[in-house]
Amino acid sequence: MPADPTAFSSAGPLSAGHFRPARRRLLTAAVLGACVGTAAQARPGPGVLLARDWPADGDPAGFLVSEKLDGVRALWDGERLRFRSGAPVAAPAWFTAALPRDALDGELWLGRGRFEALAGTVRHAVPDDAAWRAVRYQVFELPGAGGRFSERAEALARLCRRQGFAALQALPQQPVADHAALARRLQAVVDAGGEGLVLHRADAPVASGRGPWLWKHKPLHDAEAQVIAHLPGQGRLAGLLGALQVRSDAGIAFAIGTGLSDADRAQPPAIGSRITFTHRGLTQAGVPRFASYLRPAHAF
Repeated sequence: MPADPTAFSSAGPLSAGHFRPARRRLLTAAVLGACVGTAAQARPGPGVLLARDWPADGDPAGFLVSEKLDGVRALWDGERLRFRSGAPVAAPAWFTAALPRDALDGELWLGRGRFEALAGTVRHAVPDDAAWRAVRYQVFELPGAGGRFSERAEALARLCRRQGFAALQALPQQPVADHAALARRLQAVVDAGGEGLVLHRADAPVASGRGPWLWKHKPLHDAEAQVIAHLPGQGRLAGLLGALQVRSDAGIAFAIGTGLSDADRAQPPAIGSRITFTHRGLTQAGVPRFASYLRPAHAF
């Protein structure tokens, strides 16, 4: 990954006159599976824009910054609300009836640190009307619009105001002046219980996949891996799982022994399933440093 993330852009960095811009204990694999099926189904489709990890020396010039929400990704096509996996979201009729005809991309959200409660709400085949009254649809993209991301963000904010539905909110997008300002913004969000930040190129077109347009900036990186073996515990952990042997998407095999609760060790993620883990960067050999189990891979 290059030190300057804008190096990927064919348009190059923007000029100075342009924009300058805990850990959650979550659902078990069985609960996630009840929502949309197997872990393999949790992988996002090709039409979803995904974020890369922000490099430590990245320059935020040319980006718009928003908070990284601990919510559930949801896409609205003007008629149906669905998870990023493509599975339908069983939202109440009054909720979807209040959404516009325009396609939207965003996250269903209850608030900082409330992912587990949110997941418990959105996974039900029959929606809990009372629980859905607290859900907000924080949107950050107009997939059917053209132009630069900065223009689409402004149009999205106007659309949400015009719609007049309190649960539909445009996620604020703001420039930051420099690396120091970005660090202060990150610290403020983390201190308030947030996960981190998202940086979106102000000149980005509508795009999908992992490219130069979208970046996530967190104190810890997260990634997914496939469980390939269960390593037995010793001492206090005798008879329980000691560590998960996993293989990263880059093909690197390594063990994860931290971050697992006693319940996780008694009923560990199945061999062949995918998990999400946190880490503090990679070694020269590509092995995640200080890898720690977080949860089953996002099945929504």
